[in-house]
Amino acid sequence: MAYNGVVSLEPKFYVRDIPVYGDTILSPMAGYSDVPYRQVCRAFGSAMHYTEFVAVEMLLTRKPNRYWELLHKAPGEKPMVFQIFGNNPQTILAAAQRIEAWGPDIIDINMGCSTRRVSGRGAGVGMMRQPEVIAETFALLNRHLQVPITGKIRLGWDEQKNFLEIGRILEDNGAALIAIHGRTKEQKYNGRADWDAIAALKQSVSVPVIGNGDVREPADIDRMLAYTGCDGVMIGRGAIGNPWLLARKSREDLTVAELFAAIRLHLAAMLAYYDTSHAIIMFRKHLRRYVEGFVVLDGFLPRLMKIKETEPLYAIVAEMEAMLAEQREAIA
Repeated sequence: MAYNGVVSLEPKFYVRDIPVYGDTILSPMAGYSDVPYRQVCRAFGSAMHYTEFVAVEMLLTRKPNRYWELLHKAPGEKPMVFQIFGNNPQTILAAAQRIEAWGPDIIDINMGCSTRRVSGRGAGVGMMRQPEVIAETFALLNRHLQVPITGKIRLGWDEQKNFLEIGRILEDNGAALIAIHGRTKEQKYNGRADWDAIAALKQSVSVPVIGNGDVREPADIDRMLAYTGCDGVMIGRGAIGNPWLLARKSREDLTVAELFAAIRLHLAAMLAYYDTSHAIIMFRKHLRRYVEGFVVLDGFLPRLMKIKETEPLYAIVAEMEAMLAEQREAIA
């Protein structure tokens, strides 16, 4: 499948010595950034490939568990970023040393998750309230690991924003890249992302900075790059059901054939990776997002929720495509 992503023969930036050949990146998102969806987004130009985040404690068990599977990678995923979270420097180091052997190009520490379950125990954005823990963690990782270490942060816990302090600590202790979501923990996803803050971080450190927040349409990508000077743009919720955004292509400009080609690509990837029943259940939420806003297709959704086998699922996808194409022809 062809895409229109901004990919150049020359790297856009480096993560230490690892070249990155594009400037749009799918954000790590729990429940979404699995191998199949990363495959789809890679087809549309996502230039770095982040796993869903995994608690370090789940990586230190004697026997493999379902969380280990979140760090699977597919051929061609490069640079591959394993994202983990925790609140104890030694435990984070132990987990990072274990997973380094699994072949990531980069290991990223999540310091941006705002959920109470994570941040309330001092992990995710909760780490930003403990600058000394961040300093110790990155110093240890930089000393003991071979792969580059990066961090994803927010502006801070509350209006007392400390992202500039944390950015300097990260760089001073060996971080090779910083991704920043332009909101605080208390904001969660409310209000506007502060692009001025992203610009301030970019000006205060020498490592690459990836901006994140309020990129919902293609024009927002280049607006953020120009406004903040950041090296790349990380897209999260805006890319769910809309991987074309990574290629700077508007969903509204797609032909029906283009829309459903991506849907089938995603479905095939899900069925190839998961067992059939799990793939179908997982795919339902994606299909809902792919067809969101097409009112003529709303009547298919109750049927979609009941499908348990591959053949009926492909059949309903074909029906949806025919219905939307018929509507488009009637309007034209």
